[in-house]
Amino acid sequence: MDHTLAQLEKILKDICDKTGVRVRLRPGASPQTAFALELPGGTYTAYLDGDGEEADRMAKLVRYLVANADFRSLLPDRGERLRGILLGEESEWDVFRFLTRYAIPDGACTAIDIVPDKRLPEAEELINECISETRDLAVAMDQSRFAVIRFSDADQSAVEFGQFLWQSMYEELGVHASIGIGCEVAKLSEIALSYGQAVTAVRMGGMFGNAGEVHSYREYLLVRMLEDLPAGKLEEYMQQFRLRDVEEVFGDREMAATAEAFLDCDLNVSETSRKLYMHRNTLMYRLEKIERVTGLDLKKFSDAVTFRVLSVLYRLARQS
Repeated sequence: MDHTLAQLEKILKDICDKTGVRVRLRPGASPQTAFALELPGGTYTAYLDGDGEEADRMAKLVRYLVANADFRSLLPDRGERLRGILLGEESEWDVFRFLTRYAIPDGACTAIDIVPDKRLPEAEELINECISETRDLAVAMDQSRFAVIRFSDADQSAVEFGQFLWQSMYEELGVHASIGIGCEVAKLSEIALSYGQAVTAVRMGGMFGNAGEVHSYREYLLVRMLEDLPAGKLEEYMQQFRLRDVEEVFGDREMAATAEAFLDCDLNVSETSRKLYMHRNTLMYRLEKIERVTGLDLKKFSDAVTFRVLSVLYRLARQS
C-alpha cells in the first residue's frame, strides 16, 4: 500500500470516529454513492452507503474534510518509520524526509541487533539511556528484539559499543543479550543491508553455541558462504574428510565448545584456559583427542582453518 493511500485511510477513520460517516475505498452492496477524493498523491474513488440528496451532502462533507486534513499529522510515527528503514521498506526519498523531519545528520552508520533473554522493558530503557548523548537511533523491532543505528564514531567502534551495551545490561539488569553487529554502510538509506547482517550474526552465534554474546557479521562470512551451498554438496564435502568418529568431537558439546574457544583465543593455550576456567593439562588433553579423531592439530594455523570449515559444514549439514 502506498503512503498516500495509507494516510487517506487514516483520515477516513478519523472522520468516521468524529462524524459517524463511514466511507469505504472499495465498492459494497447497493444502494451506494461513489465519489472522487483528490489528493496530492492521486485520485481515489470512495463509496458511501445509500444514495439521494443526503448521500450527496455527506460526500461533499467528506471531500471538504479530506481536502483540509493535515496530512503531516498522519505520517507514520518515528518508530514505525525507523523500523521500515531498517527493513528496507522505505525509499531513499522517505529516508531523506525522515532525516529532515527529525533533524538527524546523515552519514556512515552501522546496525546493531539486540535480543535480550529477559526484562525487555528495562532493557529498552537502558538502551535508550546509553544513546541519549549521541545522535544514534534505537527502536523496538518486535516483542523480542531491539535495533540500534550507530553513526560512525572515531572514539568507539560499533563492536566496542555493542560490547558496552552487553556489559551494561548484564551488570545493571542481570540480562544476557545476544548482540549482532552489521558492516558499516555509507548512509542511512543503505542501513537495511547492515541490519540484515546484524540479524544474521545473532543467528550464527546461536548456531555455534555462542548465544548471549556479541558477534559481528564479519566473523561469520565463511559460514554465510558455505550456507549457500546445496545440502547435498555439504554432505559430499564432509565425506571427503573420511572422519569416522565425527560425532565424538562435533557432537560432544564440551569438546566442540573447547575447540571454538581455542579458535576464538587465536590458538593461545593460556588465554583459552583462563577463558574456560580449565586447567592447562585438561585443555591439552582435549586438543590431543581432537587431533586423534580428526587428524588435525589445532595448534597449527592451517589445521585450525580446516577444522573451522569442518565445524561449519557439520552444523549446516545437521540443519538441512
